[in-house]
Amino acid sequence: MTNETTTVENRSEIVFLYDAVDANPNGNPLSGANRPRIDPQTRQAIVTDVRLKRYLRDQLDDDGHGVYIRNVHEDGQQATREDLLEDRLKEVDLDETPDENLADEVFGEFLANSSDVRYFGATMSVDTDDKYAQHLPNHFTGPVQFSPGKSMHAVNENEEYDSLTSVIATQDEKAQGGFDLDDHRIQYGLIRFHGLVDEHGAEDTNLTTEDVERLDTLCWRAIKNQTISRSKVGQEPRLYIRVEYDTDSFHLGGLDKDLELDSDRTKPDDELRNVRDLTLSVDSLVSRLETNANRIESVHVVVSDVLPISYGDEVGDAELLYEALEDALGAESVRVVDVYEEHLATLP
Repeated sequence: MTNETTTVENRSEIVFLYDAVDANPNGNPLSGANRPRIDPQTRQAIVTDVRLKRYLRDQLDDDGHGVYIRNVHEDGQQATREDLLEDRLKEVDLDETPDENLADEVFGEFLANSSDVRYFGATMSVDTDDKYAQHLPNHFTGPVQFSPGKSMHAVNENEEYDSLTSVIATQDEKAQGGFDLDDHRIQYGLIRFHGLVDEHGAEDTNLTTEDVERLDTLCWRAIKNQTISRSKVGQEPRLYIRVEYDTDSFHLGGLDKDLELDSDRTKPDDELRNVRDLTLSVDSLVSRLETNANRIESVHVVVSDVLPISYGDEVGDAELLYEALEDALGAESVRVVDVYEEHLATLP
């Protein structure tokens, strides 16, 4: 980690994989039963970028970073966006700030106290006559964006959960009764996300190099800590890679598609039940990065210790990928992220 707080200058590309065992990684409330989102043609599980960003925002909030878009209740009532905006800007004294400095003061203070807006942007859906909102743009475009995630294979819903019955005892009769719950889950899914950090957009939200480095631990810890509800438990981060480029306005694109399941060492889709039933092939990814090594500043990577990896004729664990990247790019360009040690340096 660095201690820099300068605005981002280099573009980064992110690949993030996490899996779900007997869980509903992203329910669709429009389905009528909050069923998992599944592509009807390919049978791949789908997780929206909104769902992932919610995990990240909640982790930022738990870590003590200022978050603008959050679920806040005051005295049993849902706080309004005006309330949230005022909370972000409570240190700004409108009466004491000179008029010529007011816009810059509100803009800078809002972004300094709204880490999620620095990353993902926000629509300022507040009254334009609000004492603060009139000094802010209508929206901020986030420099950090993720495409919707999809499982790397077809998934099956676990039928055993479809008609789950909970048995309860009433206080009056001490009799047991039951009721059906809509409890739809997939048996297993390895979800693959692609993300981008745009250095030009970073200028609009004051995204700093420290913010970007925080992502290297934030994504991992968000899945660990924020998937604790009944339908979300059973999800684990498996691989995170951030490729930082040193060429302006350049990124390879589609690095997530360079990770594939090793067909010779992975069970058929309908037999997948946990991470040990598959093997991730990294050949295409390493080869593509090696070909473009002169455009890459650094690679930041962390891999689960139980994710099987294949590279060439070798099969191994995280160390196999780390060594392959170091051989391809040079050891000085590869940083293995120590999530739980390094995240402490990113706390406020």
